Amino acid sequence: MPWTFWIDATLALAALLPALALRPWRALPAGGPPWPWLAWWAALPALWGVDGESGQSLAQPISGASLLTLMAGWPLAVLAVVPAAAATGWLAGLSPELTLQRGVWLGIVPATLALAFGAALRRWLPNHLFVYILGRGFFATVAAGAVAAMGQMLLHAGPESLHQGDLLLARVLTASGDAFITGMLVSMFVAFRPHWLATYADHIYLLPPKA
Repeated sequence: MPWTFWIDATLALAALLPALALRPWRALPAGGPPWPWLAWWAALPALWGVDGESGQSLAQPISGASLLTLMAGWPLAVLAVVPAAAATGWLAGLSPELTLQRGVWLGIVPATLALAFGAALRRWLPNHLFVYILGRGFFATVAAGAVAAMGQMLLHAGPESLHQGDLLLARVLTASGDAFITGMLVSMFVAFRPHWLATYADHIYLLPPKA
């Protein structure tokens, strides 16, 4: 196995072990998790393996991990990466090394970064509705996707046909597209189905009416 495989495996274990220790499934409702985040989780293999399924080389598939983190919470999102990555490898015909790479750099790393950026927003900015929607839904998603893409570039080579600068630009643009989808859905969920977001609560982000 190449040395990059062991780095990816270490990153995966560093996230999976704490997620398991937290036993997040205990917080699920009696009827099971809400269907929207199950549907989004089920869509991740199609997003992560679109290049293998289409036979076209892509600079970076869309991650979708930030949205899953906002909907399910970080521990469940990280645990959900394992079956999603396995399904990606099977559907796209990827090697075990590439399957692990997709799970780490499209799933675990951006999900963890989205959690970290979200915690920073809660620490340094007011707990306001639009801070949640724009901050966590859009800007944190862009930052998480871009930083994860840069980290992946340091370890793994991209398509040979692309210059490194072009590859970085393409991955930042992909992270922006991911953030647009995430921000749009988060704004709709906050307005109509806030209980679909495990990281949102009205009493935290809605300002009380003035007396």
